[in-house]
Amino acid sequence: MSKVFGVEPNDHAIWLAVTSEQAHQRQGTAAAKNRSAVSGGGKKPWRQKGRGVARAGSTRSPLWRGGGRVFGPSPRQYKKKTTRKMNQLARRSALSYKAKAEKIQIVEDFTFESPKTRQMATMLEKLKLAGVKTLLLVAANDHTVWLSGRNIPLLYIREAANFSTYDVMNADVVLIQKTGLTKIEEVLAK
Repeated sequence: MSKVFGVEPNDHAIWLAVTSEQAHQRQGTAAAKNRSAVSGGGKKPWRQKGRGVARAGSTRSPLWRGGGRVFGPSPRQYKKKTTRKMNQLARRSALSYKAKAEKIQIVEDFTFESPKTRQMATMLEKLKLAGVKTLLLVAANDHTVWLSGRNIPLLYIREAANFSTYDVMNADVVLIQKTGLTKIEEVLAK
């Protein structure tokens, strides 16, 4: 337990993990046409000398109306790489912050016979977490629990082995199922 929830938090590792995840969510599809991509402009508009105006080589120069954009955006990848050890340290640090602030609650394993949002809402009300931004970490991918909680605002359900640092830092309270706790220790206590 102390290897996961009692470590000295590393703020820089948390920052790297969160910014990396947010960078991965960016599309990077913004694009504008430069002077080579704009159609037209093959012919020199007027002769080089003798007209008394500035020389011009193309009607698609950025100075002209209908011309290309000078330093416009082009499609790119915003991805930032972080190592597996750094991600594990960041997740341990985030959980340690929540543990120090007493924002972690352990609950018995539960499931529902059929997906019912009302049952999940009443359970959260009994735990006094209605209207609180909550991260629920379940041991395994339980489809009925996920379907029951997906319509509740401020409730995020993740698998205990696959949650991210951003998920923990974004939540006010972390709710962990008992078998999910052992799963977290298996993954992060190495």
